[in-house]
Amino acid sequence: MPSTQSRYHEVYAGWMADPAGFWERAAREIDWIRPAETVFDRDAGIYGRWFVGAECNTCYNAVDRHVATRGGQAAIIYDSPVTGTKRSITYAELRDEVATLAAVLQDMGVTKGDRVVIYMPMIPETSFAMLACARIGAIHSVVFGGFAAKELATRIDDAKPKVILSASCGIEGARVIPYKPLLDEAIALSSFKPEACLVFQRPQLACALVEGRDRDWADAVAEAKVEDRRAECVPVAATDPLYVLYTSGTTGIPKGVVRDNGGHMVALKWSMEHFFGVKPGEVFWAASDVGWVVGHSYIVYGPLLHGCTAVLYEGKPVGTPDAGAYWRVISDHGVVTLFTAPTAFRAIKKEDPKAELLRKYDLSSFRALFLAGERADPDTVKWAEDILQVPVIDHWWQTETGWPVAGNPLGLGALPVKHGSPTVPMPGYVLEVLDEGGKPVAPNTMGAIVIKLPLPPGALPTLWQADERFRESYLSVYPGYYNTSDAGYLDEDGYIWVMGRTDDIINVAGHRLSTGGMEEVLASHPAVAECAVIGVKDALKGEVPCGFVVLKSGIDRPPETIEAELVALVRDRIGPVAAFKLAITVARLPKTRSGKILRGTMKKIADGDTWSTPATIDDPMILSEIGDALRARGLPG
Repeated sequence: MPSTQSRYHEVYAGWMADPAGFWERAAREIDWIRPAETVFDRDAGIYGRWFVGAECNTCYNAVDRHVATRGGQAAIIYDSPVTGTKRSITYAELRDEVATLAAVLQDMGVTKGDRVVIYMPMIPETSFAMLACARIGAIHSVVFGGFAAKELATRIDDAKPKVILSASCGIEGARVIPYKPLLDEAIALSSFKPEACLVFQRPQLACALVEGRDRDWADAVAEAKVEDRRAECVPVAATDPLYVLYTSGTTGIPKGVVRDNGGHMVALKWSMEHFFGVKPGEVFWAASDVGWVVGHSYIVYGPLLHGCTAVLYEGKPVGTPDAGAYWRVISDHGVVTLFTAPTAFRAIKKEDPKAELLRKYDLSSFRALFLAGERADPDTVKWAEDILQVPVIDHWWQTETGWPVAGNPLGLGALPVKHGSPTVPMPGYVLEVLDEGGKPVAPNTMGAIVIKLPLPPGALPTLWQADERFRESYLSVYPGYYNTSDAGYLDEDGYIWVMGRTDDIINVAGHRLSTGGMEEVLASHPAVAECAVIGVKDALKGEVPCGFVVLKSGIDRPPETIEAELVALVRDRIGPVAAFKLAITVARLPKTRSGKILRGTMKKIADGDTWSTPATIDDPMILSEIGDALRARGLPG
């Protein structure tokens, strides 16, 4: 769609001219118990606070207010190929389930401001748990299900939850993962002890309950239903925390990103219509996990605040049962918009490069694909555009921001696509690219991507109980700016190009080069399904790049032939300055469960540095395979 048909520039300029007025108008989409006295108070908090003086309730806005007009509409569709289960929950049913569970939490002593850790799989009860906390003003902290006991323990010690909600097990592909032993070990390891646990017994694997501490979820809810006990929505300040979500650090104390109630609702509601272009009543699917920020923002809160139907999918893009799983879900439920990670589409492309499975399904309802979480390489984006024939929109944001920083706003009318760029900043965000001295750089010049303060509604106001750590981690390097720790550049049209984390910029004989740029070249080779480039220590040049590639299924040419072609391709596209001489074919790349490639750990292995297995890794065995592949090429491994 030509840019003349987009309202983006007009809307962004309107926000720039009057930020408080812009967000005050956006806030009219939310039902407030008491409106804000001040839309933005720059003297409150660390860099200012949004909707100061307002009172609200997130659960009321996500659930209760829809019951009168769309009570019979599906709020959540649970689709679990791993258990062969489908379940539709209407807004009216959701209100009843959430109000009942909230009453159970109150019975367990949970009150406004208490923390509740949620350690659960991708089942409807997890959404109920989050909303039940929001209903009574408790602060939830969802920990990705199946996280190691040590990682869960550090989060328990930091959040100090009164109660933990958990389940007997989770299911990852064909594997049943017992959660209860991990929970018990975490509580044993933690200094802080929760008063009680509420445990949902799944039929796939029951668990033993600890007497005096654990309660059976189903029994407690059934008892509350018999007695018709339901909790009402508790008023909270707009600036009160809704949740704490810990970033998946591999060392030290994890950082607890705080999300407030008021700004979060305003930003998510705005993004559903104006960014994603979705209407109330339509089916929206974020194929992520509720343990990550995408799950918080766009499985649970965003779609429900907007009156959409949200898909909660317990499965994988491939293997449950095949690479047509996503097409089946879209077809079965009439999904209009899918949001997932580029990694998912690279996996689908690897297994079914010609998208033959797509032909089995009716995708007539489907309007757009949004990709975020890892850099969306142009080759994958083009492949998705070709097979789906709908807009494929790369966008960029972080756990800390809570909603998109930059993207192509479908709801305002799409801008011209530049493959490899997540397009332009959204209202609320001023992006700049700075050099190491904090000075702005010229267009198309690589540097650190920063966001001018104040951050918009929905972004973190601080870290949990750690204001100084928030300042030090995000605000101290570039005063007046939030440091994204991402590197890239702005082009002459104001499009942002995010090339990787700042630690993914490698220094080859004094030349600062982007590993993301090299990955883009490798991914363009027709035999490559996915890739990762790291900088490896070199005595002469400081660092030299090393590329790991996974080949598409059905490639019958020798790997060494393809590797030689890849080296030549990088030399041709980027030049000899890249010193790219090493491409290594591997069966798979190490990733977190959310699909991020663990480049930092790969680099430590290649450099022969001390490393530990990240808590977020999907399959630890892959790190051994990477080490073997490096040793075969004479590197430390």
